[in-house]
Amino acid sequence: MLIQRIITASILAALIALAVLKLPTDYFSLLMGLIALWAAWEWSSLAGTTSVLKRVLFLLALVLPMLGIYFWTQFLELVAQLTDWPDVRDYSGALEWLVIPPVLFWILVMILIRNKPLSLLDLKIKNRYKLLVGWFILLAAWMFLCRLRSFYGTEMTMYFLLLVWGADIAAFFAGRKWGKTKLAPEVSPGKTVAGMYGALVAGLVCAVVLSLIYGFQMMVASDFVLLSMLTVLISIYGDLFVSVVKRQCGVKDTGSLLPGHGGILDRVDSLIAAIPFFYAGVYLIYRTVS
Repeated sequence: MLIQRIITASILAALIALAVLKLPTDYFSLLMGLIALWAAWEWSSLAGTTSVLKRVLFLLALVLPMLGIYFWTQFLELVAQLTDWPDVRDYSGALEWLVIPPVLFWILVMILIRNKPLSLLDLKIKNRYKLLVGWFILLAAWMFLCRLRSFYGTEMTMYFLLLVWGADIAAFFAGRKWGKTKLAPEVSPGKTVAGMYGALVAGLVCAVVLSLIYGFQMMVASDFVLLSMLTVLISIYGDLFVSVVKRQCGVKDTGSLLPGHGGILDRVDSLIAAIPFFYAGVYLIYRTVS
């Protein structure tokens, strides 16, 4: 099983890295949109929606704002190119404010899982509200991953992915080696406190390496260290949040597409939680130094 997980994860990581580094912005957004839609299909099952028509409508409810955000950004770029009004791009920047709700949502999720895991597991939510939560977190993840790639480049996007992937690997091996105390046993018996610390150390190392490569000043480097470690922490609780939903549904995996991993949602749950937080931090750091 471990070998199968490693092979699947390696292939996926290579394909995603290739997409980040080689695909034009539009095609990258399209590919990430397709992945988000597959995750949304799995989420609709977790939400208890059995009707194929309702599940398709749920996907459509995700596609429409994706198209709206994409064409709005393209329209502003076209206006800026055809006129002497470069500040028109600032209207696209108004979308940055939309990062606040998902950041607050994931912070709240982290606090609740840490302090009230049993209450979350026993929480009864109507299916339509579960669908709304899935719509919200998947749309935010797609939007801010695409904006990270578009505005801050392939290198920053790859750093984000390597940060979360590296933390996940470090958590796995640190947990196997030293894991005794469970992080949230009611939610995920496999997660340990040692694993969490291993992930945080990996985040620290990633930030230090990035700062050395780019020669960041001390203040910027310290900001990236803090951002990276907090992003890793949020990513851990993103994984636990999906575990909560799976336990409520009585399933082990969100799907069966990926051998050794389950579904797409099983593989990207950490990224979904981490990207809004990381994007907000990068935006603030760049605003400070510019």
